[in-house]
Amino acid sequence: MKFIFLIALVFMIVPHAAAYDPLDPNGNITIKWDVMSWTPDGYVATVTMSNFQMYRHIISPGWTLSWSWAKKEVLWSMVGAQTTEQGDCSKFKGNIPHCCKKTPTVVDLLPGVPYNQQFSNCCKGGVMAAWGQDPTASVSAFQVSVGLAGTSNKTVKLPKNFTLLGPGPGYTCGPAKVVPSTVFLTPDRRRKTQALMTWNVTCTYSQFLASKNPTCCVSFSSFYNETITPCPTCACGCQNKNSCVKSNSKESHKKGINTPKKDNTPLLQCTHHMCPIRVHWHVKVNYRDYWRAKVAVTNFNYRMNYTEWTLVVQHPNLNNVTQVFSFDYKPLVPYESINDTGMFYGMKFYNDLLMEAGPFGNVQSEVLLQKDKNTFSLKQGWAFPRKVYFNGDECMLPPPDTYPYLPNSAYANPTSILSMAASLLLILLSMG
Repeated sequence: MKFIFLIALVFMIVPHAAAYDPLDPNGNITIKWDVMSWTPDGYVATVTMSNFQMYRHIISPGWTLSWSWAKKEVLWSMVGAQTTEQGDCSKFKGNIPHCCKKTPTVVDLLPGVPYNQQFSNCCKGGVMAAWGQDPTASVSAFQVSVGLAGTSNKTVKLPKNFTLLGPGPGYTCGPAKVVPSTVFLTPDRRRKTQALMTWNVTCTYSQFLASKNPTCCVSFSSFYNETITPCPTCACGCQNKNSCVKSNSKESHKKGINTPKKDNTPLLQCTHHMCPIRVHWHVKVNYRDYWRAKVAVTNFNYRMNYTEWTLVVQHPNLNNVTQVFSFDYKPLVPYESINDTGMFYGMKFYNDLLMEAGPFGNVQSEVLLQKDKNTFSLKQGWAFPRKVYFNGDECMLPPPDTYPYLPNSAYANPTSILSMAASLLLILLSMG
């Protein structure tokens, strides 16, 4: 009996632990249903998806949302989104519902749809920015008219089994929970109205569920050592090794190589690490009161570019950033007492688009940091990041024992140097 209890406890704990991100502990996507009016056989609701993740956004081809109806509900109509299938609506005569499936699958509409099909914060192809990067673009919404459903707060049954793809796997959604009704302000902000009923669904992300291998890796170099510490071999798995493309081959210049596949299958440049993304951190200059690092992000995927990319770095000296060149920068302080994490992202219309693999498939910047003389050091890899995330996924760092190290003379024992100097002086005096 105790064994069964322990197994049950593990299954209860592991999903929540896997979805916990220590650098963004409160990050989630919240799906809110606001019932705006009752109809003769159901209700009209506004569904709002808010991405409260600081540095993880949803890229093209966008989000996909599905759920299961509790009874025999149908979707009479939708504005701002559509289901991918209509299902079997043969029992209806006259008005045919938009979707009759027990488990509808919903996607956002593309930009440029007719005005009468649009809804506020819709029609972006399912792309949602990260909350920390652009809060105004981190929301997506649509309207549904539900039939064969409850027509009051007491008779409505909440949908269940919510699933969110963003655009691939990784998100786990909890059950729908009734919450206090959302309050709205009129345009003149002089009157408040509220939804007739509101329920929330919270979805959290786990990199372990999204991919069995990392999707990026990190390499290091420094001004004080000629050795470059590369990404670990097969850092992102070598399952694509047989289909990779050599950088200088004819195939790399073939027409249509940058055309993405429907299933988002990558076409990687042949490297020893076989990662789509490599982040390189170079310790460039050591001044008296400051030091400078160069950061470069390289794309090795011929079939994907990255719009509104994000790069998160954890380093103890990020509590004193003097200047960031060529990137925008925002400190991330999930724990108020610790300021060691920051988010880098591209400047709008300048380098917020990381192009496909090739001569233009990289972005780079430099960071100037002020020294804290009590903690600054070039020894034992202190100048290199502790964690690196690209687009919300943690990158694989090299083993610590391979980091660039200081030459022996740079940290020689001062006592031994004084002893040698004294010995040399004695020899000179004795010769005299």
